[in-house]
Amino acid sequence: MTDFQPGYHPGYTNPAGMQGSGGFPVPYVRASLGGRTVAYLLDLAFIFVFTAVLATAIAILGVLTFGFAWMLFPILGISGILYSAITVGGPKQSTLGMRMLGLRVVAPESGRPVDFLTAAVHALLFYVAISTFLLWCLDVLFGLVRSDRRLGHDLLLGLAVVRD
Repeated sequence: MTDFQPGYHPGYTNPAGMQGSGGFPVPYVRASLGGRTVAYLLDLAFIFVFTAVLATAIAILGVLTFGFAWMLFPILGISGILYSAITVGGPKQSTLGMRMLGLRVVAPESGRPVDFLTAAVHALLFYVAISTFLLWCLDVLFGLVRSDRRLGHDLLLGLAVVRD
């Protein structure tokens, strides 16, 4: 099947049943570690804006509810996880930084979309790893030694970051 025939879904099917490099179906091309790093640096800016918008909304709601909504301020501590869960768990399967670099998160064998909860756990594992130097080194070491460049937290959840 070619990309203009009905029923063709790039990244979701492998009509010939052949495997590409790294065990991914043919339409998948692994994402580089450098591309993932740049996407994360871009996402830091988007997370900052998302947190600022969320804080402003909570502050305004707090005034309207006579301070009751201010109990939502602790949510700001997990705003990065919320951002990733909403964007990666959404229909485009990628954060805004990943979209800018043409990356998305998939199940490598089937190409199934990532649900909200799996995206949140993926982000949580990433932030746990990055908060501890030794865990971060171990996480990145997986990506350096594997041909498909999947990091440790990707392997734990059975996900992969691929190029579109």
